[in-house]
Amino acid sequence: MSKIRIAHLAGPTATIQNTPPLVTSNKARLKAGLPPITAGNGNPATFDPLRAQKLAVPVKVYVEQFSAHPLEADAAELYNAPDGYIKADGSFSKDKTSDTDKPVYEIELTPQDGLYPLPYMALQQDGSAWEEEGTKPMGMVHRQGFFPDGSRSFEEIDRLSIGADGKVNMIGGRAEVDFYRVAPPGGFTKGLAHDKRADEGEGDTPAEAMGWDFFGYKPFHLAKSPPRPVLAKITNDVQAVMSSGKYDGAIWTQGSPQVEESAYWFNLLIDTQLPICCNAAQRPQGQISNDGPANIVDSVTFIESGIWKDGKGGNRAGTVVIQEQQFFAAREVAKVDARLGGYVATGGHGGILGQVTHMGVPYMMYVPAYKHTANSDVNLTKLPASVKATRSGRSGIETYDFKIKDGAGKLLADAIPSVSIVKEGGYFADTFGDDPAPEGDLDFLIRHKLAGGRLGGFVIEGLVPYGAATSELRAGMLRQASFMGLPVARVGRGYPEGFADPDPWTIAGLNLTSTKARLLLMACLMKFGSLPVAADPANPTDVEVVALKAALAAYQQVFNTH
Repeated sequence: MSKIRIAHLAGPTATIQNTPPLVTSNKARLKAGLPPITAGNGNPATFDPLRAQKLAVPVKVYVEQFSAHPLEADAAELYNAPDGYIKADGSFSKDKTSDTDKPVYEIELTPQDGLYPLPYMALQQDGSAWEEEGTKPMGMVHRQGFFPDGSRSFEEIDRLSIGADGKVNMIGGRAEVDFYRVAPPGGFTKGLAHDKRADEGEGDTPAEAMGWDFFGYKPFHLAKSPPRPVLAKITNDVQAVMSSGKYDGAIWTQGSPQVEESAYWFNLLIDTQLPICCNAAQRPQGQISNDGPANIVDSVTFIESGIWKDGKGGNRAGTVVIQEQQFFAAREVAKVDARLGGYVATGGHGGILGQVTHMGVPYMMYVPAYKHTANSDVNLTKLPASVKATRSGRSGIETYDFKIKDGAGKLLADAIPSVSIVKEGGYFADTFGDDPAPEGDLDFLIRHKLAGGRLGGFVIEGLVPYGAATSELRAGMLRQASFMGLPVARVGRGYPEGFADPDPWTIAGLNLTSTKARLLLMACLMKFGSLPVAADPANPTDVEVVALKAALAAYQQVFNTH
């Protein structure tokens, strides 16, 4: 039976591609004369942590019969004879010669078998035990716990994760997977020769730096998240993979709090008829109750099943986030807690499209009613090469041509707009009256966006569901910003279930969260450019008001349908 082809796309700060610290085992500590690992309360630890590792040479081991489950021996009559017996002196015999002989299976383990859980024997260079990623607490010298690409993660899942049927190979048995380091959580600080690479790509991997080439959050005091320009590389790389014609779908992995944002961005920007499944994990791979392996396997099931197909060669589901057996629509999914079940559907009107049963059977009961991926009005293919943008000039606010894509149709790093979320609670204005001087924070943001030399805008996270700012003074400042070319969208705070209504000067963000509205406004800015500028933003003319409303209507149409 043929296998499907899947591209794994490694995203930043991905717990699902992370592991607990490699801690030196008690076997190694005993060998080196070091104090043993203790339990959290200081008592001796009964067991060693076992970590997936490779054998260097074949080794023969003897496994006690009926030791896989406490009730195996209760049904001993159902079993064939063991391979032999271990005598009291430790020797092996094919035949039982004494009642004290222990029945065993003789197994030859080889390096070709793959990874085995084994005690971790490594010590630090100075002979001390490893206790965490760093050589010392809060130090600057450290190892990495994040994988540089998905190959090791997928190998461990195939080798060590057991399905409901008691079998393994839940990925490799069904899919051929290629690995892409789009914005990975781990990197090669000393570079890597081409013949040692597990990912797709040409040539050697040059020396990489955290915060520039890869993005992890551990050690916590050295965490690095990707800046906004990285979104252009992510978009271009994902679009290239999805347009390659090599795959039946893709799996994107990222940090659990941010995966919802990338999923919606792919829904808006990636021009594809193929499924993109986004996965995260609440626990690192190998940690107690880790959920990542099942999420990834469920994504393979989703892609393989074809339930996403619309019967016309397209994808009816768009980008999905698959967590804890559920298929979430990219527009509505949000993380609300760092526990299993910590993802919810926002908006109050659906968002969970289906699920995988405990036996691995997928069902999809709902499909999104809005545009996405190949049908999106703001996908990469439909974005213009340039738009009009606004900036502060010597004689006031000026309009100029701003490039969005290069000659090859790739998104430029500087094209990613700067959109700020302005969140307000009650009693927000500093003082009585209409003097904007005390609102220096908002005034600075407006001036900063006009001086930044890129597209910009704002999202008001205001009253539910209206999206109205609680301070009329600050709302007035943002209305004036609209006449400076900076569009403003409004949404209700938190996870609104009602819909924000339009008003003459801003875009209604409907029931989007502020983070999703920000992404949609960024995409619209790259599609339509800045709003038309008034000669005097504080006192626009009737003609300028009409021009602003016409421009906002185009934005609003996209917000209404995406």
